[in-house]
Amino acid sequence: MSFTYTTLKQAIQDWTENDETTFVNNLDVFIKNTEEKILKGINLDLFRKNASGAMTSGNQFLAVPTDYLAPFSLSITNSSNKEFLLFKDVNFIQEYNPNSSTTGTPKYYALFDVTNFIISPTPDANYSSELHYYYRPTSITATGDGTSWLGTNAPNAMLYGALTEAYIFMKGEADVLQSYQAKFNEALVLLKNYGEFTENTDYYRQSVKTGQRI
Repeated sequence: MSFTYTTLKQAIQDWTENDETTFVNNLDVFIKNTEEKILKGINLDLFRKNASGAMTSGNQFLAVPTDYLAPFSLSITNSSNKEFLLFKDVNFIQEYNPNSSTTGTPKYYALFDVTNFIISPTPDANYSSELHYYYRPTSITATGDGTSWLGTNAPNAMLYGALTEAYIFMKGEADVLQSYQAKFNEALVLLKNYGEFTENTDYYRQSVKTGQRI
């Protein structure tokens, strides 16, 4: 079993027996909320990518990719050597380098806001950077062909997650809601097991630069 955007919407309506206009207008919200829960709850190698960038001398900020979800690694090229920064809380960065007054070779980074990382020490030169990160794939509600990896490979998680969202919206019966939630949690466990035991390999045997197994 797998779902396309069209068949998933129809399944939600069939299971809830609800075709009321306001409910139908919110189907995309139920689906997107479900995707967000899955992507933030489970790290899958499939949803990792690289982005090249540049740190500018005197500028403590580095732009965050628009599809960024969570960091895996950030490195700079320093005298032809690749050096990896440590991911820290933004409070650590600001205490370590108040007012961005200390400059030097960057050692730490943190998520400052939705559009920027903050770097410390403030770069004392221009450095090429490479961010390896977990990204948010295009929602099944917005893909050109109405398909997605989650719809094809995690149909139970998508269905029961969306049904949970739908029943919360409908203020449905508590026992039915709990049943859907339990089914969603069960599907998440199976997907998490797949990610941890089937897909992942020893990261020491991976190329951090390309993100490809070697």
